Amino acid sequence: MKGLILALVLALVGGQKQDLEPVFHTGKTYLYGYKSFILHGLPSRGLAMAGVRLTCTLEISRVSHSDHLLQIRSPKLEEYNGFWPTDPFTPSSRLTETITACFSQVFKFEYTEGRVGSIFAPEDCPILCTNLVRGILNMVQITIKKSQNVYGLQEAGIEGICQTGYIIQDDSKNNRATISKSKDLTDCQEKAVKNMGMAYIRPCPTCPLKVRNIKGTVMFTYKMKYDDSGTLMTSARSEQVYQISPFNEPDGVAVMEARQELSLVHIKRTPISAPKTRLQNQGSLRYHFSGELLQMPIPLVRIKNPDLQLTETLRQVVQNNEKGDTKEASAKFLQMVRLFRIVTLDQIESLWVRFANDPPYRPWFLSAICAAGATDTFRFLKQKIHDEKLNIWETSATLPLAFHFVTPNKQTLEVASTFLTCPQIRKAPMHRVIVYLGYGSMINKYCAQTSLCPNELLQPLHDLAAEATSKGDAKDMSLALKAIGNAGEPASIKRILKFLPTFSPAAASLPNRIHADAVMALRKISRKDPAKVREISLQVFMDNTLAPNVRMVACVVLFETKPALPTVTAMASSLLTEPSLQVASFTYSHMKALAVGRIPQLYNLSAACNIAIKLLSPRLDRLSYRYSKVIHVGDYSSEYQAGAIWRVYLMNSPSTMFPSDIITKIRGYYANTATDIIEVALRSQSLTKLFRKQNIPFAEYDTYKTLKELGKTLLGWKELPSEDPLVSTYIKVLGQEIAFVDIDKDAIQQTMTSLTGSSNWQPMVKKVVEEVQRGISGRWTLPAMVAELRHIVPTVVGVPLEFSLCSATLAQAEANVNIQMSPPLSDNFRPSELLEANMDIHADIKPKAYFHMIAMMGINTQYFQSGLEFHAEFNANTTMKFDARINMKEKNLKIESPPCRQEVELTAVRSEVHAISRNMEKVDSKKKSQLLPREEVPSISDQPFQSSERSLRPDSWKQSNIPSVISKGYQQGSEEAHHHSVGGRFHARIFCRKFESLGCSACLSLKSRNSAFLRNTYLHKLVGELEAKIVLKPVHTDADIDKIQLEIQAGSKAASKIIDVASSGPKEEDETSPFKDIQAKLKKILGIENVFKVANKTRHRKRRVHRTDNTAVTDLWAGPSATPLSSSSSSSTDSSADGKEPGDEHKKDEIRQSGKKRGSSSKSSSSSGKRSSSSSVRSASSKICSSSGEEHAGDRHCSGESEYSNQQANLPVYQFWFKPADEQDPGKKVLNSSTNSSSSLASDKDISRAMSQTKFLGDSKPPVLAAVLRAIHRDEPSVGLQLVLYTDAQPMRPRIQVFVSSITGSSRWKLCADASIINSHKVLGSLKWGTDCQDYRIDTQIATGQFAAYPAMQLKLKWPKVPSVVRTTAEWFYSFLPGAAYVLGYSQRQQHGPPHQATLVMALTSPRTCDVVLKLPELTIYDRAIRLPLPFPSSPGTPSSTLPSPGWNVFSQATLSIIENLKAHCSVFQNMIRTFNGVEFNYSMPANCYHVLVQDCSSELKFLVMMKRLEESADLTAINIRLASHEVDMYVSNGLIQLKINGVQASTDVPYTSNSDASMLISRENKGLSLKAPDYGIDKIYYDGHRLEVQVAFWMAGKTCGICGKYDAEKEREYQMPSGYLAKDAVSFGQSWIISEDPCAGACKLQRKFVEIEKLDAFEKKAAKCFSVEPVLRCAEGCSAARTVPVSVGFHCVPAGECSASLCPAHPCAQHPRAQHLHVQYSPVSDCDPVSRRGADHLAPSALEYKTPSHDFFFPLSPHADSTLSLDGPIRRQQKAEDAVSAVPAHTSCSCGRQRCPSPAPPGPHAPGPAPRP
Repeated sequence: MKGLILALVLALVGGQKQDLEPVFHTGKTYLYGYKSFILHGLPSRGLAMAGVRLTCTLEISRVSHSDHLLQIRSPKLEEYNGFWPTDPFTPSSRLTETITACFSQVFKFEYTEGRVGSIFAPEDCPILCTNLVRGILNMVQITIKKSQNVYGLQEAGIEGICQTGYIIQDDSKNNRATISKSKDLTDCQEKAVKNMGMAYIRPCPTCPLKVRNIKGTVMFTYKMKYDDSGTLMTSARSEQVYQISPFNEPDGVAVMEARQELSLVHIKRTPISAPKTRLQNQGSLRYHFSGELLQMPIPLVRIKNPDLQLTETLRQVVQNNEKGDTKEASAKFLQMVRLFRIVTLDQIESLWVRFANDPPYRPWFLSAICAAGATDTFRFLKQKIHDEKLNIWETSATLPLAFHFVTPNKQTLEVASTFLTCPQIRKAPMHRVIVYLGYGSMINKYCAQTSLCPNELLQPLHDLAAEATSKGDAKDMSLALKAIGNAGEPASIKRILKFLPTFSPAAASLPNRIHADAVMALRKISRKDPAKVREISLQVFMDNTLAPNVRMVACVVLFETKPALPTVTAMASSLLTEPSLQVASFTYSHMKALAVGRIPQLYNLSAACNIAIKLLSPRLDRLSYRYSKVIHVGDYSSEYQAGAIWRVYLMNSPSTMFPSDIITKIRGYYANTATDIIEVALRSQSLTKLFRKQNIPFAEYDTYKTLKELGKTLLGWKELPSEDPLVSTYIKVLGQEIAFVDIDKDAIQQTMTSLTGSSNWQPMVKKVVEEVQRGISGRWTLPAMVAELRHIVPTVVGVPLEFSLCSATLAQAEANVNIQMSPPLSDNFRPSELLEANMDIHADIKPKAYFHMIAMMGINTQYFQSGLEFHAEFNANTTMKFDARINMKEKNLKIESPPCRQEVELTAVRSEVHAISRNMEKVDSKKKSQLLPREEVPSISDQPFQSSERSLRPDSWKQSNIPSVISKGYQQGSEEAHHHSVGGRFHARIFCRKFESLGCSACLSLKSRNSAFLRNTYLHKLVGELEAKIVLKPVHTDADIDKIQLEIQAGSKAASKIIDVASSGPKEEDETSPFKDIQAKLKKILGIENVFKVANKTRHRKRRVHRTDNTAVTDLWAGPSATPLSSSSSSSTDSSADGKEPGDEHKKDEIRQSGKKRGSSSKSSSSSGKRSSSSSVRSASSKICSSSGEEHAGDRHCSGESEYSNQQANLPVYQFWFKPADEQDPGKKVLNSSTNSSSSLASDKDISRAMSQTKFLGDSKPPVLAAVLRAIHRDEPSVGLQLVLYTDAQPMRPRIQVFVSSITGSSRWKLCADASIINSHKVLGSLKWGTDCQDYRIDTQIATGQFAAYPAMQLKLKWPKVPSVVRTTAEWFYSFLPGAAYVLGYSQRQQHGPPHQATLVMALTSPRTCDVVLKLPELTIYDRAIRLPLPFPSSPGTPSSTLPSPGWNVFSQATLSIIENLKAHCSVFQNMIRTFNGVEFNYSMPANCYHVLVQDCSSELKFLVMMKRLEESADLTAINIRLASHEVDMYVSNGLIQLKINGVQASTDVPYTSNSDASMLISRENKGLSLKAPDYGIDKIYYDGHRLEVQVAFWMAGKTCGICGKYDAEKEREYQMPSGYLAKDAVSFGQSWIISEDPCAGACKLQRKFVEIEKLDAFEKKAAKCFSVEPVLRCAEGCSAARTVPVSVGFHCVPAGECSASLCPAHPCAQHPRAQHLHVQYSPVSDCDPVSRRGADHLAPSALEYKTPSHDFFFPLSPHADSTLSLDGPIRRQQKAEDAVSAVPAHTSCSCGRQRCPSPAPPGPHAPGPAPRP
C-alpha cells in the first residue's frame, strides 16, 4: 500500500508543468545585449524611410523578493534617413550624450512571477529615459498559465491593457521552451493614447474594426531555458507594426515598424551596487505622456530663453511677411504658438508692452495668443479685454478663436467664468453671446475627458436661464439654452424641460422660438444619454398642442438619437392620424431621406425607416413644397469608408407661404467617426410686414372696433397674438454654435444709432460716403491657426508614435483707394444726389490668401523628430490697380488699368512628402529625403518647358480654330513631358494662351512626380511632389502698351462712342447730323454690311437637297455638315447607323433604376425592324405621335386622342412626340406619318428662315449700349474689341442683338448674338462667330406645345459647327451624364438621334408633376412624375391654345401665373364652398343669417367679409364687407346688383375709390362687382349675386379665419370652429360661424345653446348626463324649429346625480349678459361649487372663474375702479374631454309666431348688425 502511494506521488510530481516565468537569482547580475529600432515609411521597396536605433547593454540584478535593479550601459542612439536598406544609420552624438547622462544611474523595478510592477527612477531623470526603460522592461512582461499552452487574456503593458494571445511550445527533453505572444492594439480595455483637437469628432463604438484607419499589433518571441533552479530567459524578440490608411485604402498605407532584440550575453556573480540617490516611484509599465504634448508637429525648436526667442521669432514673422515670403512667415507663426505655450504671464505682458503699439506686430501677436490655448495666454487675453486694450473688432476676432483653442482644465474654466461677469463683455451683446457659447463649448470638451462633470461648471448657465425666465427676457432665454446645448450635459435636462409646455405648463406663454431652442439644446445631450433624450423628444413630437415648427425640431432631435424600429414605427403610426400636414410631410420626408442612406453608422435607422414608410400613405409623398420637407443629398464609399451628407430642413409656418425656418448642415463620415462640419440656420418671423404699406392706423377704424365686438358673439374666438418682424440666424462649426444674431427693428435702430447717433438712415449713408471720400489706405493681416489634430500612441521601444495634422492660414490685404466726387455733397444730403454725381476712383488693392498644412507620422519629442512629413500649401495672390471714372448723369463708365509689367503667380497649389530627421544637436539643420529616388529624373522645379503659345488676337481666331486648352490630343498650345524610371513617374504639362492685344499671357502649369506606378492608390499619388499654378506673364509686343481701357457708354451717346473710337480720337457728336449718317458710319465701323451680305448670299444659294445616303452617327459633336436648325429634316434619312436596322437598337434593354421610381412607365413593345408606312387617315383634335425603332422623324405613328389611354399603357414616355403650339390646328387632318414629318420639316425650315433672314436693328434703332476694351499704345493706334447692343422692345416681337468686333478695320473676326420672341409660343436665339460670323454657330429654340396630351415646353439646342475646345469640353461633360442620371434615379436608353442636336422636353402632367425627356445624339434620359416645388396653373388635357394669352409676354405671364396660383382663393356658389386650402364641401346656409366668410384674425383686425342667403331665393346671396371706416353691402334687388357704401346707395357703373390711408377700389366686372383693397390684404372680391370669390394676399397666410379657412395649408384642420375645436362635419363647421343677432331686432332667429342628453354609461351601466362640448344652433325663445339638420357633436358625461353647472344663479357672473349668452343651465344654489377668486399671483388682472360640465371659463375683471366685469368676454381655459359623439338636430329655420319682444331700441354705434336688406 505504501509503495502504491509513493508511486502516485512521484507520478504527480513528474507530470506537473515547469514554471516558465523568468527568474533572476539574488547575488547574480544578468548581462543582456539590447537592440531596438523604429522605421517609418511606405511598405514599397526602394522608397525613403526615417527612423532611430538604440543599442545598449543591460544589467539586471535581484536585490529582494520582488525588487530588481537595472543598469543601462553604453547606450548609443543613431538616426536613419535614406533608402532602406542600402543607406546606413548615422550616429547622433548629442542625443547619445543626453540619454547616457540619464542612464548613468540605476533604475529599480518590481518583478514577480513574470509581471513588472512599479518602476523607480532618479527624480531628475527625463520622462523620455523613463519611457525607454518601460520599453525595455516591457519585454520581460509575461503571464503564464500553468494549465494551458494556448490562451488569451487582457494583459498590461506599455501600450495599456490589451487583448493578448499566448502560444507555449515546451521542449521538456531539452529543458527549453518557446513562448509566442501577440497583442491586438485595436482591442484594449485601457489603452495608453492621447488625442488632441478631436473633441468634436464622434467615434462609432458599434462599427466593425475593419473600418478603422489606424491598426496596430505587436508580437513577442521568448526563448526560455529552465532547470531545477528556475527559468532563464535567453533571448526575446518583439516586432510591432502600426499602419495608417489616410484614405482607408487596403494598399494605400503608411507603416511604422519597431523591433526589439534582447539576448543573454553573460551572468556575473557580483550584484549591481545599490543606488546612492533616492529613487522616485514613476508608476507602472504603462506609458506616461508628458513633454510630447507641448511639442507641436512642426520643426523642432530648442527652447533656451523663451522671452528672447519670442521676440526674435515675432520680428522674423513680420519681416518675412513684408518680403512676401508667406511660407516662412507661416512656419514662424506656428513656432510662436509653440513658444507662447511655455512662457509665463509676466513674460507675455512684457512682450505686449513692447509690441502692442506697433501695427505690423499686433495681429500676429494676438493670433498666436489665441492659438496657444494655455492658461496664461487665456488669462492675459481676459485681462486685456477687461482693461479695454483691444478694440471692438479685435475682441470679436479673438474671442471665438481663444475659446476654441484653449485647453479645458480647471484653471482655464475658472478664467472663462470670469469672462461671463466681465463688464466690458456685458456691454457688447455680440461679445456676450460669443463668451457664453464658448464657455458651453469648453465644458463640453472638459467633460468629454472625465466620467463625471462637476455641477458647479454648469451653474452659471443654469443661473442665466433662471434669471431670464424670471425677467421674461426671451433673448437671454435663447442664449442660455444655446449655451447649455453647447455643453451637452445630461445634468441640464431638468432645466431644459422648464421651457417646454409638454412638461411645464407655465412655459406655454413663451414664444415658439424658445420652445424650439429648448428642443435643440437636447441634441448634443443625446450623445451621452440617448435614451432620456429620445423619451423627451418623442413626447414633444406627439404633443399636438405645440407649434408645428417645435414638433419638427423634436423630430430632428429624435432621429439623431438613432431610435430603434419600435419607436420609428410608433412615429409612423401617429402620422396616420396627424392633424398637422406640416409635421406629417416633414416627418415622412425625413424618414424617406434616412431610408435611402448608405452610411454604416445609420444602417439600423435606415432599415427601420424603410419599414416605417411602407406603413404610411403615399399621399404624403405627393405633398408640395408648401409643406415642410427634408432635402437629403449624400453618398458613402464603402471602399474608402468615407462619405458625406448634406441635409436641408425646410420648416414651413402656417403663417407663411415659404419656409420660415431653414436649417442646413453638412456632416462628414471618415472610417469609424462622424463630424458635423458646419450648420447654418435662418429663422424668420412676420417678415411680410416689411413688404406691406406701413403706418396704417387700423386700430382707429370702425372695422377694428366692430371685429372686437363680433368676437364676443363667437364662443372662444381669440385674435392671433401680434408678432414683430424678426430674423434670426446661427452658425455651428464642428457641432458647436459659435454665434447667433437676432435682427429685429430694435436691433437695426440700435445699430444705426451707435454708428451715426441717429436712428435716421440718411445721415448714416452720408457718413459712409464722406468716410470713403477721405480715402481708404492701410494693410490688414489676419493670421490664424486653423486646426491642430494629434493622435499619440506609445511604441514598444518607449518613444511616442504620433499621427498629427496642423494647419495655419493667412489672409492679407493692402489697399490704397482715393475717391473724389463732384459736385460735393450738400448739407441737406439726399441719396438721389449720388445718381447725379461724377466719381473718380484711384485704387491699388492687393489681396492675398495663404494656407499651409503639415501632416506627420512618426516620432515627435522635444529631443528629436523622425518620420514622414507632408506639406501642402495654397497661395492666391493678385493685384487690382485701376483708375475709374463714373459719370452717372451721362451713363458713362471708364476703367483704366496698367498692362502686365512683370510675371505674377495668381494661384498655386503645392504638396510634397519627405522623410525627415531632426534632433537637438543641430536644430537648424535637418535630414530630409524625398521618398522617391531621383536618379536621372530632374527636379520638377528645374524642369524646363518650351510652350508653344498661341495668340488670341481677334484676327487669329479663325486661323487657330480656337485650340483646346483643356482636352487631350491638342498639342498646339501645350507641352508635355513624361519620364518613367525607378524614381517614379514624372509628368509635366503647360498650357499657355497669349492675349497680344492686351500685352499678357496666362499659363497653367501642372507638374507631378509620384509613386502611383507602384500602387494605384490616392496615398501613392500624393507621395512625391505636386504643383499646379496659374501664372500671368507679360508679352513682348511691337509697341509698348501704355494702359488697358474699358469704357461702357449707355443711352443716346452709345453710337457716338463707337464712332469716336473708330476716328482715333474724341470728337463731339454733331447734334445736327442726320440719323442716316450715324447709321451708315456704325455699319461700316462694325462691318455689319459684310455680315448680312454673306448671310444673304448664303440664303439665295440654298437649294432643296434630297439626301438619299445613310450617314452613320459616330461622333455626337463631330462633323460640320449639318445645316443650322434643320437637323430634323435630315434625321429622317438617318434611320440606320453602321448598317443596322432601326429596330436593332430598340432591342437593347432599358437601363432602369429600381430604388428611385418617380412615375410609372411601361416597357415599349418590340419593333419588327421594318419601317411603318401606313397611310391610314387618323383625325383627332389632339394627336399623340411616337417613333418606332430608332425614333426618327420619318418613322412616327400618330393616333387620335381616343386611343391615348391604351397607348399610354404600352408606350414609354420617350417615344412621344412634341407638337409645337403654333403648328396645332384642331381642324387639320393628319394623313400619314410622312405628312406629319413634313410638317416638322417645315417647322425647322421656318426656324432657319427666321434666323437667317436676320434684320439688322441698327437700320431703325440706335444702340442702347456700347463697350470698348482696348490697349492704348503710345505711338501706335489702339487695338481691342468693341461691343454694341441693340434692342427692339416692340410689344409683339421684341428682339435683342449683340455684335462684337475688332476696333481695327483689318480684322474680319466678329461675334454675333441674336435673340427674339417669334410669337406667344416660341423664342429663338443664335450665337455665331468667326469671319463675318460665319465660321461657327449655335442655335437655340424654346417653344411651348403639347407632349402627348399634356402642355409642354421644349428646349432645343443645335450646333452645326463648333470649335474643338467646345467640342472636347462637351464630350468631357457628356461622359458624366449616364452616371449622373443613374445617381439621380433617371432612366436612360442608348439610341441614336439626330446628330448635332439636343432636345429637352418638360411636360406638365399635373400642376405639381412633370415628365422630362432629354434626347442627345446617342443617349436618351427620361423620367416621369417628377415633383415640382411650385404649382403650375395647368392640368392634363389642357390644350396649348389655352395657355397664357397671346402676345410676346407669354413667358413672363407664366411666372405671374405661378405667383397668382400661390395666392389663396375662396369661392361660394350655391351650396358648394371651396376654402383657401382647396377643401370643397356642401353647406346650405340658413336664410337671413350672416356667416363670417373670411376675416382678418390677426391683431390688426383689418377686414371682415360676411355672407348670407336670401330668403326669397336659395340661389341669391348678399354680402357685407367691413374695411377701415367703410361698410360695403352688395346684394340683388329686382334682378340687379345693388351697392351700398356706409348705408348710402351707390352707382355700380362708376368705380368707387376710397380716400383713406389704404386704397380701396370698387368697380364693375363682367356681370358683377369687384372690390380690390391690397393694403388690407384683399387682392380681390368678386360678387355677382350667385357666386362669390375672395382672393387674399399671400402675406395673409395663417392670419384669416371663417368659413374660408385659415389659409395655412392644413387641410386636416379645415373645419376649425371659432373656439379652435374641430367640427365633426361641414354643417357644424358652417353653423359655428353664424353671427348671433338679437332675435327681436334681427332677421336671424337662431342662437347657440349647449345641449344636454342622458346616456347609459357603457362601462358602469349607470345613467349619465352628457353636455355638448360645443353649442348647437337652436331657435330663439318663443320660436319653434321649422327645419332641422342632424349634426355630430361631442359630449362630456358626468354621473346623473352631480351638479350640471358650478355657477350659482345668484352669482354676479350669472347676471352678466355674457353668461346669459352662454345659455348655461343653472342648478340649485345648494349644488353650486364655490366660485374662486384668483389673486394676482395666478392671473393678472384678477378674474372671476366658473365652470360648466363641458368647459372651464373665467371672466377677467375690468381695470376700472368699479370693478365691473370686462366686456372682453369669457376666455376658454380648458375644454373637457369628449366621452361620446352623438347626432343631434340643429335648427336651420324658425317659426316665431309666439315670440315676445320689447319695444325696439336704437342700435348702438358699433353694433355688428347685418347689412340692410334689399
